[in-house]
Amino acid sequence: MAKHAHLLSYLPSPSINGVHLGPLFIHFYGLMYVVGIALAIIITRRRWSALGGDADLVYDVAIWVVPLGLVGARAYSDITTPSVIPPHWWGVFAIWNGGLGIWGGIAAGAVTGVWRVRRAGASAGLFANAIAPALLVAQAVGRVGNYFNQELFGKPTTLPWALEISVAHRPSGYLQYATFQPTFLYELIWDLALAAFLVWLGHHRKIKPWGLFALYVAGYSAFRIFEESVRIDTSEHFLGLRLNFYVATVMTLIGLAWFVRCQWPRRSPVLAGDGPAAGGPGAAGADAPEADGSKAEGPSAGGPHEDGQDAKPEAAHVAAGDTVAVDDRATRTAEG
Repeated sequence: MAKHAHLLSYLPSPSINGVHLGPLFIHFYGLMYVVGIALAIIITRRRWSALGGDADLVYDVAIWVVPLGLVGARAYSDITTPSVIPPHWWGVFAIWNGGLGIWGGIAAGAVTGVWRVRRAGASAGLFANAIAPALLVAQAVGRVGNYFNQELFGKPTTLPWALEISVAHRPSGYLQYATFQPTFLYELIWDLALAAFLVWLGHHRKIKPWGLFALYVAGYSAFRIFEESVRIDTSEHFLGLRLNFYVATVMTLIGLAWFVRCQWPRRSPVLAGDGPAAGGPGAAGADAPEADGSKAEGPSAGGPHEDGQDAKPEAAHVAAGDTVAVDDRATRTAEG
């Protein structure tokens, strides 16, 4: 009995990291990224359609964003951790061995996505809100690939959920330890929880364009502050701390400031002669602008309807690239 209890006191290492398919060897790491990307496309299509956008635009964006995002992610990894590049001419391209920096991928993908969305005449800010939870789901699935590669783990531990790492994958100086913190699993759980929170927030609060994406940047980066303090894999250090610790801290602050800026009420300039005189007719009328410059929301305000009717005016906003504040609660009909 004691022997069986000991066997259940840690997570075992995978015995393989891929399968042969004829002459090809399919790495589970790459397969998980394919699954994650597919899920991100499906989720984004549903959310974008619920906002009145053209679902086919998601395919167009994905065709460009996925390859360029991978290039950005690999470039970031090569620049920040050059010591882990395989010693071959093709080493800088060896993404099947791991080594994808999420911030490089998001930066390259975001620039590419904004270009494609604006080229189509749609609102990049609304599209960013639609894709934010989907990106977290894709990242969570991708972390399963880290399990098969026996990477992205933390300090030695004897916790019941500790991860067994084979000797060949243990960092120098830790060969005497067998079980480690499964930081990939912590991140997987955090990503899914943050995705659920963003969906909930969009359903229950009026989040302006770019707001949910800014929270995605801040929330994910905040977790990485913790994760970078636990991980022991090879990394460049500065003042005794991992380089990505500083990147995560900066990105957290940028994300929070970005969200506040997105949500901050904006006053429209009033030109001389515009609007009713003080105390005159219509001074307190129903069409008076709100603090953020938009008119009070009503049945004809162009936003999503609570009764589940098709928000056709919103489709016009999305198609025209308008950046009016839109309540993400429209996604309720598409996501249950």
